[in-house]
Amino acid sequence: MQNLTDRELIEIINTDKYDAELFKKADAIRRERYGTDVYIRGLIEFTNYCKNNCYYCGIRAGNTNAVRYRLTKDDILSCCEEGYNLGFRTFVLQGGEDPFFTDEKVCNIVYSIREKYPDCAITLSIGEKSKDSYKAYFKAGANRYLLRHETATSEHYSLLHPPIMSLEARKECLYNLKEIGYQVGSGFMVGSPFQTTENLVADLRFLTELSPDMVGIGPYITHKETPFFDKPSGTLQLTLRMLAILRIMFPHALLPATTALGSIHPEGRELGLKAGANVVMPNLSPMENRKKYAIYENKIATGLEAAQNVKELKESFEAIGYKIVTARGDVRR
Repeated sequence: MQNLTDRELIEIINTDKYDAELFKKADAIRRERYGTDVYIRGLIEFTNYCKNNCYYCGIRAGNTNAVRYRLTKDDILSCCEEGYNLGFRTFVLQGGEDPFFTDEKVCNIVYSIREKYPDCAITLSIGEKSKDSYKAYFKAGANRYLLRHETATSEHYSLLHPPIMSLEARKECLYNLKEIGYQVGSGFMVGSPFQTTENLVADLRFLTELSPDMVGIGPYITHKETPFFDKPSGTLQLTLRMLAILRIMFPHALLPATTALGSIHPEGRELGLKAGANVVMPNLSPMENRKKYAIYENKIATGLEAAQNVKELKESFEAIGYKIVTARGDVRR
C-alpha cells in the first residue's frame, strides 16, 4: 500500500466501499505475522499533572477543574506487583509532562521496576524530553517509548497546540528515541479538529519514514473543559479503516486496540482486533484515579478495561477468535 499515490490513498480513506476487503486483508496479515495472539500491557497512569496546554486534552494545564493526582513510587510498584501476579509482562508508565517527576525520579522508578521484574518490558509515555533524558531512562532499564506525533502536518499541528510546541520538536524526539535504541511507538488522532484526509495521508507517509515498532491511533474524543468543547469527535468506522491500512502498510507493527475505541463503542476493541490490532492495555492504575486521567470525556473506567478483569477480557477475545498471551510481546520485524 506504500506504493499507492496520495490520490489513491485518499479515495480509500474517504469511502467505506473498501472496508470489508481492508479488514479481511489486515486480519490475514496480522495472523501471518503474529497469529491470533493479543499482547496485554499493564497501563499505569501515574500523574495527570501536565505543563502543556494542548487544545484537545482534558488534563491540559489550563483545565482548572481537573482533579489532579500523582502516584508515589510505592504506588507504582504496587501496581506492578498486582499486574505481574495477573500475568502482565509489560508495564506502561503514562503521564502528563509533569515537572515534579524529574529525570532522577523517573530513573529511580524505572530502575526499581527493572530490578524487581527483570523479565518484563518497561514502556514510558511521558512526552517530549531531551536526548540526555531519554538516554538516562534507557540506561535505567526502560525498553520502549510511546510518543504520538498526533499529526504530521505542521499547519494542522499548530491548530491543535499552543505556539510554544512544534511538530519539528516532536519529530526530533522520535528520531532521538530510535537512535538510542528504544522500541518506539508513535501515532495520531483520527477525526481531530480541522483534520483533512490529506493530513491522514501525511501521517501515513511520516510513519513510513519513521518506521516505528508501535503505532497507536484512536478516535479524537471531545472534552468539555478544552477550547474544542464544541468540536465533533472522531468516528469508529474511520478509526477502524485507518487501523486496517496501518496493518497492511506495517505488517510488523504492534497496533493497540485503544481505550478510546472502547469508549466510543462497547465492542470497539474487539472491532479493532478484527481490523488488525494485536495489543490491548488494561488499566492497572488505582481505581480511584482512573476517571481523573481524563484526556477525553466518557473514558471507560470500570469493566473490561481494568487489568483485574483479564479473565473476562480473555473470554471476550476468544469468542471472536483471538487469544490473550502473557509474553512481553516484542515487535517482530
